[in-house]
Amino acid sequence: MSEQIFSDIPQVELLQWLARGSLKQNLSRSIRLWVWLRSLYGEDQERLSLKNGFTLADWRDAFFTATHPKGEAIPKPHDPLCNCAKTTAVWLFNENTGISESEWKRSLISHLGISPSPPENIPPISSTKNINIIQSVGDLEKLLQQRLFAITRRSLQADLTLLAELSWLEYNGEKYYHVQKLPSRPITHKINSTDLDFLNQEDLADIARNLSQNIAGVQRFFLKLDYVVTATDEVDNWQYELKQLWQQTPVPPIKLIYDSARLGQDVECFVYPVCVYYVQRAVYLCAFGQSPDRQTEWYNFRLDRIQDITAIDWTNPQIPSILQQRYHQRDLPNPEEIELQMSKSWGFDFYLPSRIMLLRFERDYHDRYIQDTFRHDTFELISHAKAKSLIRQHISEKEQQKTLTKLLESRSPDDAYYKVNYRHGDNNVIMRLRAWRPKLEVIMPQDLRQSIAADITKEMHFYQDLINL
Repeated sequence: MSEQIFSDIPQVELLQWLARGSLKQNLSRSIRLWVWLRSLYGEDQERLSLKNGFTLADWRDAFFTATHPKGEAIPKPHDPLCNCAKTTAVWLFNENTGISESEWKRSLISHLGISPSPPENIPPISSTKNINIIQSVGDLEKLLQQRLFAITRRSLQADLTLLAELSWLEYNGEKYYHVQKLPSRPITHKINSTDLDFLNQEDLADIARNLSQNIAGVQRFFLKLDYVVTATDEVDNWQYELKQLWQQTPVPPIKLIYDSARLGQDVECFVYPVCVYYVQRAVYLCAFGQSPDRQTEWYNFRLDRIQDITAIDWTNPQIPSILQQRYHQRDLPNPEEIELQMSKSWGFDFYLPSRIMLLRFERDYHDRYIQDTFRHDTFELISHAKAKSLIRQHISEKEQQKTLTKLLESRSPDDAYYKVNYRHGDNNVIMRLRAWRPKLEVIMPQDLRQSIAADITKEMHFYQDLINL
């Protein structure tokens, strides 16, 4: 028997993969196939004791209780301990899966594109008929109340045949055999405490480890993120494609077709995919090779703007020479490089030039909202005198140095002054500076200060008519 373990949980992406078509029409079957797989390849407490070379009758006798009917009809409720008595909801939402019922429903409703309006007049389990197509939340609720394995022997045989067609089993001599390697599919595991290491804030990861599970049946911890992307299907497709690529050895380079907002057109880029980040309202692929404007080797591609991903061979002549060189040196880019660069300067576009910024916060605002918060490793509170020294140190042009020094002398030494290394041109940094206005003043660098002043002047024109009233 294969030593492969199937511990996947029935999240939407896996159920969609098992549906092999419309999940609206095949939701019950997808969930049922997931149960089949846990019974065949699951952990010790789930896996049935079957000889390698079994029949449907063998599986049926091991899966159901001895009193389970062996005829062709749909089994009626006969034993509360028999697996045919369990509703779909009981199979899905339990300690073994660790799935939040409310979150799972929200994810499925969003995936199916049905209205999230509350269901009405849901009949009790005994009067609920089988739901063939999920068209509303009411249909979903009814399906969850159904007994998942209250089906005919012919339907069970169809499930078994389908598993063989999908390469989960081998069929030979009217018997079924376990496979030595499970098919590639979207992997969905229950979150363990170590699985939260991707969270970049240790205290947040600790909170999630401690409170992510229900407490006395109530969910007490929620993580709400600003997420502006509406093309969720495309994002799902690309993250799945990337996962398949990252499972290959070696990981291949790819050709991207990218809808560049900055250039206003689709651009072809040959890159090596390194990792995925969620940052400031969207998900990005960090890749090395070509940027859309060809100005940098690294670039953060927003997943929902990717039009196409095609894996290519390392011998492809269109691969940038700098990427070919790192491949031949066995020094392909990795996520640690990105983390290192982001720690050096404030900003997600870690490949942009790093510069020094000098900031001034009004003291009252600072003490209420900035003090005792973390912004970046290089975000450092300095004295008024140190701010003057910083200008002399980093401004070589004498007249500009004199102007900024005079400006600083006109500001209160009691205000809060900060220096920080930042990525010049990073839009997320600019957005943060805008959010702090008018309690913040950028003193240095001068070109950034002037750019902000120009934005404010332009913005003032929008409201000038109200000011003049």
